[in-house]
Amino acid sequence: CTTRILLLYMSARRCRTISRKTNETDISIALDLDGMGKSDVNTGIGFLDHMLTALSKHSRFDLELKCVGDLHVDDHHSVEDCAIVLGLAFKEALAEKRGIARFGHAYAPLDESLSRAVVDISGRPYADVNLDLKREKLGSLSCEMLPHFLSSFATSAMITLHVDVIKGENDHHRAESSFKALALAFRAAVKRDETAGIPSTKGVL
Repeated sequence: CTTRILLLYMSARRCRTISRKTNETDISIALDLDGMGKSDVNTGIGFLDHMLTALSKHSRFDLELKCVGDLHVDDHHSVEDCAIVLGLAFKEALAEKRGIARFGHAYAPLDESLSRAVVDISGRPYADVNLDLKREKLGSLSCEMLPHFLSSFATSAMITLHVDVIKGENDHHRAESSFKALALAFRAAVKRDETAGIPSTKGVL
């Protein structure tokens, strides 16, 4: 009986659909952690769409995300709220976090740039993000909002996240390699492991 329950749990799809509307943004997300890397992303901010599409592709998460935000003010609310809602969908899709690897790390290059990402699905929100971007903007996205996106995501998802660009000259390449490294780390961290149970000595995450 216990084995059957475990098999059913391990075969269940890990997905979540969330809608969130405030006076600043109207966001809907559908996230499937057991997908094929398909995405349909429209945040109103082209470079953020590009990063989230890469995140989806290389993590193999299926992601649909729509955001209508107050971009006439600036990009802050849209970027932050997309991160919050995506983090919440990630957290809820994993439920009690049973039967996962929990930890993941990866390196990803993009031409001259190289980034490292380390993930712990710990239940403890913490982010240390060092992209060291030099430009003010990438497209219409303020560069300061990329580390803020990752930090906001980690807080909402309740994970520990370290992302570092190790080297690189081109800010587009630096940013994109960081999101690709993160995608690969996520792919490893959420990998099913039927021997793991709740992967913590505490018995809860």
